[in-house]
Amino acid sequence: MWITPEEVLLANALWVSERANPYFILQRRKGHGRGGGITGLLVGTLDVVLDSSARVSQIFWNFPCGSSRKEITEHWEWLETNLLQTLSIFDNDDDITTFVKGKIQGIIAEENKSGKPQEDEDPGKFREAELKMRKLFGMPEEEKLVNYYPCSYWKGRVPRQGWIYLSVNHLCFYSFLLGKEVSLVVQWTDVTQLDKNATLVFPESIRVSTRGTEHFFSMFLNINETFKLMEQLANIAMRQLLDNESFSADRSLPKPCKTLKNVSALKRDLDARAKNERYRALFRLTQDERLDGHTDCTLWTPFAKMHVVGQMFVSNNYICFASREEDLCQLIIPLREVTIVEKADSSSVLPSPLSISTKNKMTFLFANLKDRDFLVQRISDFLQRTPDRPCGLNTQSENPSPSTPPSLPPSPPVLGLGEMPQNQHYSPSLPTAKKGLLQIYQQDVPEELGPKVTREKMKEESWNIHFFEFGRGVCMYRTSKTRELVLNGIPESLRGELWLLFSGAQNEMATHTGYYASLVEQAMGKCTLATEEIERDLHRSMPEHHAFQNEMGIAALRRVLTAYAYRNPTIGYCQAMNIVTSVLLLYCTEEEAFWLLVALCERMLPDYYNTRVVGALVDQGVFEELTRECLPLLYEHMQDLGVISTISLSWFLTLFLSVMPFDSAVLLVDCFFYEGIKVIFQVALAVLHANMDQLLSCSDEGEAMTILGRYLDNVVNKQTVSSPIPHLHALLTSGNNPPPEIDVFELIKASYEKFGSLRADVIEQMRFKQRLKVIQSLEDTAKRSVVRAIMTESAFSIEELEELYVLFKVSRSIIFVCLFYFIYFFTQLFSALAPWSCGLHTNTLSSRLFRLLDQNKDSLINFKEFVTGLKEKPKDYKYYLRMWAKEKEPKKESIKDLPRMNQEQFIEMCKTLYNMFSEDPMEQELYHGIATVASLLLRIGEVGKKFTNNGSKKTEVQLPPAVDALQPEREDSSGEGGSGQSLVSKALAEAQLETPPATAAGSDEEAKDDTSVSSYSVVSAGSLQCEDIADDTVLIGCASGDAVDRRRGSVPDADWSITFEQVLASFLTETSLVDYFEKKHDIQSKITACKICVCMSGYYL
Repeated sequence: MWITPEEVLLANALWVSERANPYFILQRRKGHGRGGGITGLLVGTLDVVLDSSARVSQIFWNFPCGSSRKEITEHWEWLETNLLQTLSIFDNDDDITTFVKGKIQGIIAEENKSGKPQEDEDPGKFREAELKMRKLFGMPEEEKLVNYYPCSYWKGRVPRQGWIYLSVNHLCFYSFLLGKEVSLVVQWTDVTQLDKNATLVFPESIRVSTRGTEHFFSMFLNINETFKLMEQLANIAMRQLLDNESFSADRSLPKPCKTLKNVSALKRDLDARAKNERYRALFRLTQDERLDGHTDCTLWTPFAKMHVVGQMFVSNNYICFASREEDLCQLIIPLREVTIVEKADSSSVLPSPLSISTKNKMTFLFANLKDRDFLVQRISDFLQRTPDRPCGLNTQSENPSPSTPPSLPPSPPVLGLGEMPQNQHYSPSLPTAKKGLLQIYQQDVPEELGPKVTREKMKEESWNIHFFEFGRGVCMYRTSKTRELVLNGIPESLRGELWLLFSGAQNEMATHTGYYASLVEQAMGKCTLATEEIERDLHRSMPEHHAFQNEMGIAALRRVLTAYAYRNPTIGYCQAMNIVTSVLLLYCTEEEAFWLLVALCERMLPDYYNTRVVGALVDQGVFEELTRECLPLLYEHMQDLGVISTISLSWFLTLFLSVMPFDSAVLLVDCFFYEGIKVIFQVALAVLHANMDQLLSCSDEGEAMTILGRYLDNVVNKQTVSSPIPHLHALLTSGNNPPPEIDVFELIKASYEKFGSLRADVIEQMRFKQRLKVIQSLEDTAKRSVVRAIMTESAFSIEELEELYVLFKVSRSIIFVCLFYFIYFFTQLFSALAPWSCGLHTNTLSSRLFRLLDQNKDSLINFKEFVTGLKEKPKDYKYYLRMWAKEKEPKKESIKDLPRMNQEQFIEMCKTLYNMFSEDPMEQELYHGIATVASLLLRIGEVGKKFTNNGSKKTEVQLPPAVDALQPEREDSSGEGGSGQSLVSKALAEAQLETPPATAAGSDEEAKDDTSVSSYSVVSAGSLQCEDIADDTVLIGCASGDAVDRRRGSVPDADWSITFEQVLASFLTETSLVDYFEKKHDIQSKITACKICVCMSGYYL
């Protein structure tokens, strides 16, 4: 590898000279290559510990280096060939040095110009480490190194000092100490647990667990950085298993302002992703929002008359602020709302102030900004790209930045005038497009609820006062006062508005006007699996509520669910979505309910509503872990009963809406939209804590579930002004002596008092650990199910099927990326695993097999078809003979219905078999066998042609094409391969039938045709589509070159054909062929050999 020239000031005793000339010297590092003795052994150990072994050779100014002798030798030879003669012209050493440095830098520039942009950003030292990783572990060039760290790997009780290499798909470790080498490779997709712990045996170590082993690493210089990167890479791998999508680097990542030493572009990409995820989670922003930067500052809070210390975050669509003290103040300013950004005058009291004004006449004053001018410029750039700007500002940009993706996936195209359906499914005039269902079906409040109405009005007044002091809408100051109001209950008249605000759905709805209406018009009327499931569940959604006892509520629910299923086909529809959506429709319009559902499914409850409810299972595992930490005695007892996993899933999926009275559960939804998932965990723990004594006395699962069910049924909201809604679950479990009522406000208060210390970042850390377990468990379950389903139909053992499933699973992420690549991938797997390799003809054979296995012709094959192609459970060939003999049975589609093989296909088959038998130990016997079979089949085809023609009077018989079309795709035609080829050619030549003499009435043209087309006439090279038939090929049976010209105009004999039965019967006559195809092969070793290569080939396209 050519590197930037570095001057060597002092000769190093650790290098050995190998070649020299007047200008250059080639040196080898001691401890590498042959010999070295004890000194070389020590140097090799030091190189591993100090990471100095990447450059095993250096030359003069140290500009080329190489990790292999072949590479550095090529550089040396290039220097001798291209520079030695030129350098002899210069008079002094300075000119020589300048010339050589300029020449090498030019070479590096050319390499970077032709190379990948991603590699250009990586520093030279890092690229050397990447080359070393590929050499040590046999990684392909596509595998990208993210970072590497020095550490110790505990093998047994002895730590081995070395380097850990973290790539996109693998964790690798290498150590070389005093002649003992340790090498380890672990795929991230195999990791089941990742922990950072500190024990007496392993001080401050990282444990990496797979299905069968555990690996411990310690003595890191920065263990926190290493562990966070490991978490990211493992999380990416789990996402690949879950979504079947390959990893793609962010090509639009801005270049760093200064060169970062030994930091790759991929590492910067992952760091940026981590910051973006934290930023989006903190302020409930969309998944495509990208953080541009953040800086320390202060914010003037007019309600408190003080400056609050915190950080300002700037992204492509928002300016956000978060106080250093949690819950003191939080602010979100959409750039679409900004009207003025100006720099105020600095003073000693208010240094570097910045004023931002919005459309709703609010002004925000930031101060203590370190680089105010640069910040204002960045905000100005983003404002120019922001649509819907006020008319007074000319900030519209003609060329939006490619680094600012749209807030949503591409919207479905709006229907044209000719495509608009006659009856629209959704229009702004619908009642549910203007009001929530609760307002439409509002009933008169009974007189006895008068005090409750008064309390409800007091809540509304409290919120109005809050809006006056803190602002209203997306730019509202969010403080601890806001939380107190939410915990006391949101008034019904404000519930929809505040849900939209706290969830972030209001921002998406404001920037995508008309999206929902367009989506409804395109989705309605289409019949899919999701729409069928939706129709089944429509009347099960809160049937006790009068709003869903009529067509208006059912139709609104149908439109929202169908629109979302059309928007996100990956999720489509999942049970429990109908319950949550029906509650949203009570307080929101259809469009608002749709965007709230988007926020729930895609941000606030990730992976909850997919086909395997992975997110709910993950949070169920988190809840069990929290129960073990907070309620250890109850946890042990509940684990023995197996109750936690049974009860908690419905709690999380429906946010308690299906297990608690509606008026009470909706207050938990209020808290959920403001606090996030942590409030659901808090309330769940509070429920267990309130029933701890009764649960500890339970003896079985049913008794425990009854206790919890009755408790939740009697959680009431004594402040509600709505008419009581009967809870069906409560009616079924009430019993004769129902337990006392529990005030939901008291339950919420208790959850904050006892378990309010839960933090969102801690929950996310626990989610990561559980996600590894859940996804790996689901993968193991799926593997066992698939293997169990096909094991009776396959000749492979269970262990072999499981290994094949892992390889096939890796390819599934490729199927949806590029169809051609999947076919190519199948070819590579076939070549590596199948026992019948055909040399250059392997691709042709694998393509035919792929088309044969693709029964539904969708250009994709499933695992069962894949395994069938490798080794189907053998059937006795007598089975086919018996099947052919049963002519009197009812006609069914069978092998006899296969199409007949014509001349061209017959030649291709012979060519494939010839290549297949190449280099086989029984090569000569197989060639004799195929020659005999080919001769027999040729005669069978000729005889069959006579019967097919039914005695027609033909003056010539066109026989199979020239045997030279069977020439192998090999340059070497001598030796055994040549003799085998001659056997096949001779057999085909001897199989010709005598041509009957021409009739007296034959014309001269017929006689000419009879002489030009021999008894084993030819097929043109173009008709065979074989590259090995050249225009100058001399055909067997052709006496002169004129025959070649006549050959070009010939066509295959359309009457010649054979059946599959004839082919099979002919093959069964040769013992060598039968033994070859019935021979058993060991596939386990082949699976092991190609596993890493196959995994690597699928992640980068």
